[in-house]
Amino acid sequence: MTRAKYKRAIVKISGEEFGAGVDTDNVNYIATEIEEAVSTGARLALVVGGGNIVRGSELSRLGISRAQADCAGMIATVINALVLQDVLERNGVKAATQSVLEIRGFVEPYNRRSCKRYMDEGRVVLLAGGTGNPYLTTDSAAAIKALELEVDVLLKATKVDGVYSSDPFKDTDAKFFDRLNYKQVLDGSTKTLFDPAAMTICRDNGLPLIVFKLRTRHNIRKVLEGELIGSYIGSDGDTR
Repeated sequence: MTRAKYKRAIVKISGEEFGAGVDTDNVNYIATEIEEAVSTGARLALVVGGGNIVRGSELSRLGISRAQADCAGMIATVINALVLQDVLERNGVKAATQSVLEIRGFVEPYNRRSCKRYMDEGRVVLLAGGTGNPYLTTDSAAAIKALELEVDVLLKATKVDGVYSSDPFKDTDAKFFDRLNYKQVLDGSTKTLFDPAAMTICRDNGLPLIVFKLRTRHNIRKVLEGELIGSYIGSDGDTR
């Protein structure tokens, strides 16, 4: 029986959560949390970043063209996805990796129909390659894929436990927000780790977003089951 309030979801996991390079303890932690989340009966796809290996914006500051640097960053997301897929499968979780970048013999090309079918069958689909275009973040990829795959919610599992008025690591007086509308986030009055371009996609299509801390055990499962964890961002009339 499905225990999840949100039956279909995309989980965005940043590359930093994989550790410097690829840290096996970090990957095992992520896989354990996803395995537990799958037990709720929710159908999941994961969009992974690649910032632990290479970050396009940082390469561009070293003189590499931004387009070339972003291409390197997109390839890094494929590495993270392949590693996480293997660990998930060793834990007994059926998984598949699809990428908008064509890397024949390693990953399947992204296909909306087959991805939805995999999710319906209970597989966790790891979505790599970002959007396939430079100048766009993996947050934007997550928002676009969430709409294409018709999920109920977009989950951003990150290093902080939600959205604050300022950086909570630097400002002890930072105010935590458990609920916000899109305008409050986009007008710059809050500190969120979500790309404004991606937030605009969510706003324009009424896609709800929950930002929460990955490094608290069981959080992905709890969010899927409807527990009031993290910060909910949606339309004014939404009920969480």
